[in-house]
Amino acid sequence: MDIIKAGIADLDLIVPLFDAYRQFYKQDVEPEKVRAFLHTRIQREESVIFLALMEGGREAMGFTQLYPSFSSVSMQRLWILNDLFVDPKHRKKGVATSLMNTARQLAEDTRSKGLMLETGKDNSHAQALYEKLGYKKEEDYFVYNLKV
Repeated sequence: MDIIKAGIADLDLIVPLFDAYRQFYKQDVEPEKVRAFLHTRIQREESVIFLALMEGGREAMGFTQLYPSFSSVSMQRLWILNDLFVDPKHRKKGVATSLMNTARQLAEDTRSKGLMLETGKDNSHAQALYEKLGYKKEEDYFVYNLKV
């Protein structure tokens, strides 16, 4: 398996995975919108996408997408690990762990405060992976959202 930082030239590999990821969250199949969304994120350097490829680079196994942010209190960069998805036929092969370790390396290389992520309360498989990799569940703060 190879992990690469995805660019515009990799959209054909990312789009089906990203669309499947969205479908997991009950979203419509929209490959054209997905392509436009990802193209814009990559072109504007608004996110970093790591892509796990089978050796030879012709088949995508999974991806993670991170968005940069900052902590005002610590005055440091912070990465939001927003998306992680592994094609079901490639699960249980260490793909998610490899992608998560690559994300961690990005945080270290950019001297950031760390990585932040969220997952559903019922996503026990993801929670187990995150905790195995050293992530700690936030117990001191509440998270609020405002939909507009």
